[in-house]
Amino acid sequence: MDDYRKNMSHEISYTNNSKEYPSLLPQNSIQTHPRRHSKSKRRMKRRFKCFSCEPPCHNASQHAHMCQNAIQCFKSRVRNAFGEEEVSRGCINSPDQTPLICSANNIKSLNPRKRHTASPVNVACCAGDYCNGGEFPELLNTEITRLNDDRSNLVKLLFAILGPIVAISILAYIAIYFIRRKHRKRLPSSRTKQDPDTYLMNDERVTIGDSTLREYLQHSVTSGSGSGLPVFIQRTLNKQVSLIECIGRGKYGEVWRGQWHGENVAVKIFTSRDENSWRRETEIYCTVALRHENILGFIGSDIASRNSCTQLWLLTHYHPNGSLMDYLSRNTLTHEKMISICLSIANGLEHIHSEITHSSEISGIEGSSAKPAMAHRDLKSKNILVKSNGTCVIADFGLAVTHSNVTGKLDLGNNPKVGTKRYMAPEVLDESIDMQRFDSLRPTDIYALGLILWEVCRRTISSGKFEEYKVPYYDVVPADPSFEDMRKVVCIDNYRPSIPNRWSSDPLLEDMSKLMKECWRRNPVARVSVLRVRKTIQKLAAAEKLKNEKMKSYEDEICV
Repeated sequence: MDDYRKNMSHEISYTNNSKEYPSLLPQNSIQTHPRRHSKSKRRMKRRFKCFSCEPPCHNASQHAHMCQNAIQCFKSRVRNAFGEEEVSRGCINSPDQTPLICSANNIKSLNPRKRHTASPVNVACCAGDYCNGGEFPELLNTEITRLNDDRSNLVKLLFAILGPIVAISILAYIAIYFIRRKHRKRLPSSRTKQDPDTYLMNDERVTIGDSTLREYLQHSVTSGSGSGLPVFIQRTLNKQVSLIECIGRGKYGEVWRGQWHGENVAVKIFTSRDENSWRRETEIYCTVALRHENILGFIGSDIASRNSCTQLWLLTHYHPNGSLMDYLSRNTLTHEKMISICLSIANGLEHIHSEITHSSEISGIEGSSAKPAMAHRDLKSKNILVKSNGTCVIADFGLAVTHSNVTGKLDLGNNPKVGTKRYMAPEVLDESIDMQRFDSLRPTDIYALGLILWEVCRRTISSGKFEEYKVPYYDVVPADPSFEDMRKVVCIDNYRPSIPNRWSSDPLLEDMSKLMKECWRRNPVARVSVLRVRKTIQKLAAAEKLKNEKMKSYEDEICV
């Protein structure tokens, strides 16, 4: 063996020297090709002797087994499926075995396994004679590996849980940021719309008569009492209302039942020809302190454009019973219902006729007017609505006039129309009324109130009898009487609605007939005031209540 090594080293050194010093080669020698020389070196790769033993093995000095002609030696420690450790030594004779044995530590990465189920392996390979002696390699610390795996899995679990939460939180924050940013941008525009001066700068040119909407709102919406209207005229109101059904038609336009924020409202739609009536009614409704339980509740006014036609909207509270005329046509009344209707009408008219002023202690301005005195000028059963509780509210202030005792100013408005001819007072029909005196206007409402009381009392049951509903003067004038027809009947003939004979047998109806006669006297100065009408009805109501209580107690005594 030593001779073989000397010959090999001599031959190798000779070959190397011949490369560096080609003159050392014999002249007649044949020079070998480099590629053939490398092949011969691979064939002559060195072989080793190794210890070899099967488990269980002991120290190297006690081994009698060995293997020769090995290209590498190895020693290993393996934990089997039962948890027992086994050691072995051996040799690798074929180059194909080297990656299988020496790479056994990485087999677990090539073949996936369940946690803590596969046997750990530690193999040490070496090149040299008997190099695989000595102590066997130790196995890896599986507990540390397991803890590292657990930590890694815990981190992954936390990331899987917290990752989506953090991502959703970030997206939510971004969404809220943009929503609030958009909301902040909308605030200035909404504030601009609430400010009439700024809102009208970009106003579309909706034409009303001979003027634009901007000119109309700037110059035509201030009432005589000094109350401004731009706050109440909301040009976006019609976009918030859904029209459901038409519940009435007249010369001025139509009345619709609509839905506004989930509630029923009454939408009175004027045509452009009745602009003055819409404007005047809006001004009256916006008067301070006009709100009253027996005055129709006002919501707002609006200007809409439908089918290239300008519409003037007036939104009020909705009462499903409709007008007093329709209600009386469908229903008869007891004494209690009749008194409730008549008393509520008188209360509402008294509030209209009265002027309400603040004292200097309250307002700081002596005699400042909170509500001017008014005259309705178009009072009739069709302009009175019946509430669900049986009381009434007065509506339709398109012809109303206002008067303030503080300023002494009479505001007649710009509406050239007159009231309903059937309910016109004698002084209006014969044109003897002084339109410049407010004291001459209120008696016209008292005359119309007397006719309304007559309509209500006809439908009141007395001794099981009642009359069919009829409008005043139904028996002497046509359905649509002219001005001359009414003037002849009321002024020349001095005719008034007839009183049925059955009323004389009913004390309540007899007293009501006396009251209505006081209301429709020919001389306006001789007519009673609305305050007197209200007090008279209250007395009749008290007497009727006392009568009913006595009747009830008498019936109880009979039953006992």
